[in-house]
Amino acid sequence: MLQFSSTLPPFDYFEHRRACQRKQTERTTRIASLPSAYLTPVSSNDRFILEKPIEGLVRDVHSGGLKPIDILRTYGKVAIRAHEKTNCLTEVMLPEAEEWAEHEVNLKGPLAGIPISLKDSIAVKDFDVSVGYSCNTGKPYAQDGTMVRILKDAGAIPYVKTNLPVTLLSFESTNDVWGRCTNPHNKKYSPGGSTGGEGALLAYGGGRIGIGSDVAGSVRAPAHFSGIYSLRCSTGRWPKMGMNTSMPGQEGIPSVFSPMARTLADLIYFSKSMISMKPWNYDHSVHPIEWREDQELDAKHQEKFRVGVLRTDGVIDPAPACARALEQVVAALRAEGHEVVNISPPSPYEALVIASTLLNSDGCKTFRSFFRTGEWDDPGASQMNFYMKIPRPIKYIYYLWVKYVRRDDIWAGLLGNWHQKSAFEQWKWVAKREAYKARWHDWWQNEAKLDFILTPPNATPAVPHGGMKDAVSSCGYTFLFNLLDYTCGIIPVTHVDKALDQLPATFRFRDLNGVAQGAYKHYNADEMHGLPVAVQVVGQRLQEEKVLAIMTRIEEALDQHGGRYELLDIE
Repeated sequence: MLQFSSTLPPFDYFEHRRACQRKQTERTTRIASLPSAYLTPVSSNDRFILEKPIEGLVRDVHSGGLKPIDILRTYGKVAIRAHEKTNCLTEVMLPEAEEWAEHEVNLKGPLAGIPISLKDSIAVKDFDVSVGYSCNTGKPYAQDGTMVRILKDAGAIPYVKTNLPVTLLSFESTNDVWGRCTNPHNKKYSPGGSTGGEGALLAYGGGRIGIGSDVAGSVRAPAHFSGIYSLRCSTGRWPKMGMNTSMPGQEGIPSVFSPMARTLADLIYFSKSMISMKPWNYDHSVHPIEWREDQELDAKHQEKFRVGVLRTDGVIDPAPACARALEQVVAALRAEGHEVVNISPPSPYEALVIASTLLNSDGCKTFRSFFRTGEWDDPGASQMNFYMKIPRPIKYIYYLWVKYVRRDDIWAGLLGNWHQKSAFEQWKWVAKREAYKARWHDWWQNEAKLDFILTPPNATPAVPHGGMKDAVSSCGYTFLFNLLDYTCGIIPVTHVDKALDQLPATFRFRDLNGVAQGAYKHYNADEMHGLPVAVQVVGQRLQEEKVLAIMTRIEEALDQHGGRYELLDIE
């Protein structure tokens, strides 16, 4: 009798379905079997813990005033509620976390007793690192990854892993293995991606600090969409070993792991604590740069900043809600006496072309190689693959039609380079990247002479589920700074207001280029009412201390002139 392997297409479809069912059943069973402390209502003692910043919690652990198990059970309890509302969790590690708190973590470290959530791609011993692909399930890691070893040595307690999109190339967070993660402000919208589960969990209050990764905006879009804080570190400042990914070997636009937090104070304390652990002793990719307190203090005490404002990237003008948030920060800084100027840097569109070409120079083959038959595909990544696979003669005809008939140079310019690259071609694009970075550096240092830049994090607030099919190329405001490798922070500022953020009567959708149409197709101030809106603060490369200090100055200015962002109340 003829035998067929269940692991080969198309028979791997059945293994795919079994793997997804197994992981979801495992998660449900783990939650149902948790100790009762995780399933009871939030108590007054829980509220006391939830209202404390992590620096205060660490002091209490060090002094013996609080036990790590109490902090863990409080945040574990709220994390389970966040998951019930948003489907933000993948691996629920609470029973193991209690053991780690008792026997493994360093309770004298700078993060002593602090629960920390991790993007699903980070390796924790005895757990899968699925990255949303079913082929990666049933393969628990034998040891903690480097990132987790540092965290435990610092005293932090990993307790949950969080949802993400299959492919990791989306501002949504959906996959067959774990299901769809939703925005805690509005379940019809995405919490962001690819670190969307972290955005949802932290915004809801199920944690105070977490770690994500960012190759085109993946810790910044979730902060903007969900209403939290994040820092996109420059490469080499934050550890990156001990993880799994959808694009191993991709170096055209390096991915970086970076911190996310519910509050700015926690983001700063967490970042400083991680650097104090000397991560270069654990991870060869980290630069041996201590926390530079002098740079932090200089930015805290500088009397007058020169601030550049990028009003548009020349591809998609920010929607009214995003433009209003940017102007709110500009007005607050001007009221404090700072010099604020509009800027015209080297073409952000050129960066979008270079970055998108380099990121997918393999013809989308690597992230596609992990799919099993019938596995759900992210609509944005699917669109990229669709255009990549069009035969080049046909694509060239389409390119000519877009450029000369539709007269859309923006969309045509992206299409014209959208094909798999040889090593010879790849090296030419890397040379373009480096030349572009040099032009930006020269512009900043010698022409603009700025202290920092403000931009929208995205042209619109959160996209509705499935919206990345149209908005897949709408990532220029974040992707630009991945190419440049600049340090960036996200500060939530306000919420969409249907009375203030309607499109103007003069708005004409058909006049937009193809990329902008994909973004504005889903902008609706009535339906988006209440969604968070943030701004992006940009420094130059390896300026983490400076950017965090500037974020503090901005929040202080907002406190004095209009008020800071109001976090979601913890239910």
